[in-house]
Amino acid sequence: MHERAARTLERLAEFYTAPAGPLPGDPAARALELFHEVAATVPAYRAFLAEHGVDPAGVRTTAQFAQLPLVTKESYLRKFPLPQRCRGGRLDGNDTVAVSSGSSGQPTIWPRSVVDELAVARRFEDALVHMCAEPGSQAVHPTLVVVCFALGSWVGGMYTADACRHLAAKGYPVTVATPGNSVDEILRVVGELGPRYERTVLAGYPPFVKNAVDEGVRRGVDWPSLGVRLLLAGEVFSEAWRDLMGRRTGVSDVDRASVSLYGTADAGVLGNETPMSVRVRRFVAGRPELARELFGDARMPTLVQYDPMTRFFETHEGTLLFTGDGGVPLIRYHIADEGGLLTHADVVAFCRANGFDPTPRDGDKRPFVFVFGRSLFTVSYFGANIFPENVSVALEHPDIADDITGKFVMQVRTEADEERRFAVVVERAPDRPAPDTAALAAAIRAALLRLNSEFANYVPERYQTPIVELREPADPDWFPAGVKHRYSRA
Repeated sequence: MHERAARTLERLAEFYTAPAGPLPGDPAARALELFHEVAATVPAYRAFLAEHGVDPAGVRTTAQFAQLPLVTKESYLRKFPLPQRCRGGRLDGNDTVAVSSGSSGQPTIWPRSVVDELAVARRFEDALVHMCAEPGSQAVHPTLVVVCFALGSWVGGMYTADACRHLAAKGYPVTVATPGNSVDEILRVVGELGPRYERTVLAGYPPFVKNAVDEGVRRGVDWPSLGVRLLLAGEVFSEAWRDLMGRRTGVSDVDRASVSLYGTADAGVLGNETPMSVRVRRFVAGRPELARELFGDARMPTLVQYDPMTRFFETHEGTLLFTGDGGVPLIRYHIADEGGLLTHADVVAFCRANGFDPTPRDGDKRPFVFVFGRSLFTVSYFGANIFPENVSVALEHPDIADDITGKFVMQVRTEADEERRFAVVVERAPDRPAPDTAALAAAIRAALLRLNSEFANYVPERYQTPIVELREPADPDWFPAGVKHRYSRA
């Protein structure tokens, strides 16, 4: 048997026979072990260390590991050829490739093997058990997973399909359908197959999943009868959005009915929401003072738990870095997402000190990572940074949400006499009356004043009410179909 085949079979057997849950071991020791293995087998990383005067043999402690140079896209990924970033300098040691969205600039190619998918499949397994089994049980109901992410070179759709097929092979009663980001195909699959299962999971980008659900409502889809669950990635959403989707799909157990994944093309899924993380987030939502105390900011981040044995997180100046294995192994990779880390004990203590007990029923004591939306989607107005999630909260209010899709684009425009004005272009919902733009503007202003202290203190009162414009659904200039939505425009 070929050595690669033997290694793959061994790792697959380990995954298929292991119970759900975090891996045992010492995370810091595992990260150090991976560092030495990568330094010995990956030519680019060996050259990178030499450039920085680092002798791998001299790195023996956690403190020394924490002093290693940060790997970044500029200093490493764009400097060394792709094959040199793979083990043995060989790209053909991998099975497939994905391409990042390029939202921060030049797209990046990320190779991976079947073995690399298993750490990510564990996160999908965790999400599936939380959503589709009874509390305290790992016996998942028969489940249809409908992949609503775009298919092709992008990481979300293919990775989701592959991970869920691993779960089916492991013995979970899961069937995967891959209509991709076609609403017509999604609803056709749901209509034909959904009634044959006890749970139907819609896996996709939140605004697109909402579009599919809303179109299903218009076409008479009986979502409550399908036991709908939502598996989401790619964007921070509010608890008001979660409640809205719960009402539209007819679910009541909101701490289990939807799971957000912290995913990236760089390393697949890094963490996932759990019933505990959702309960904590819902407790803090709407209490800016508590959010600021827990997260250092009144904005509401995505809050997930992660397994430090497979993704070892650290922080750097308010941003995240991680160490993890893959087709391109990454050691202290500065992903640069804004966020931070919290221990399980610290989260429990914080909640109890504020009158809430979030203790999980399943004994999950993994640490937490919180992630704000990418800062590149902000706009600066009178020196105040305005974030998409500040506006989302206003547009997800029950009095507003039915008449719009939830998509919007923020701008700061220069008008006559060089006057600067904050503007929001909003997508109308199909077959709904046009909402009152003055009411939308007032709601956005109120949310910004409540949630964004920079806006409240920096922006003069006469400039605080935004200009709001409406566009038709799927407007090709503002809301083109089939592509990842961007929330700001220069």
